[in-house]
Amino acid sequence: MENGLDNLLIPSLRNSIEENLGKDTLNKIEQRLMERHGLGLVQAIKNFSKFDSVLREFFGAGADGLEQKFLEEIVNVEKSKTSKSNWIQIKDPELSRVFLESFADQDKKAILGSVMDESLIIAKILESCEIPQTSGYRKINSLIQNGLLVSNG
Repeated sequence: MENGLDNLLIPSLRNSIEENLGKDTLNKIEQRLMERHGLGLVQAIKNFSKFDSVLREFFGAGADGLEQKFLEEIVNVEKSKTSKSNWIQIKDPELSRVFLESFADQDKKAILGSVMDESLIIAKILESCEIPQTSGYRKINSLIQNGLLVSNG
């Protein structure tokens, strides 16, 4: 099952993998994923156990360190020293751009806030946020495409 986190992180994760392993190795991994599982890289990352099994074929136990490195180049989670909260640091510039653009836009911010506690149909979202339909649909589609909003149905 697909979720928003997949859509949000996969482009950055793919870039991180390519930067760390190189294009040739990435192509070999993609070929092996297709041979063994009939999946491309994006689908295999969404079904992580299959991606992990192919990485282990190539790198053995070193796959654990690689997976951690791929993710740490995108985001870093730190425990706060003064409270029980955690801090999430976004390291990937493209991912940072998506968050900043979405929360800087008052309409997108209102859309995200309106569905924080419950799922709503698009018409109800636009009505509760008092956003015109044309621009509202465009902004909702952008949020879905970027993985910040998930279609539920």
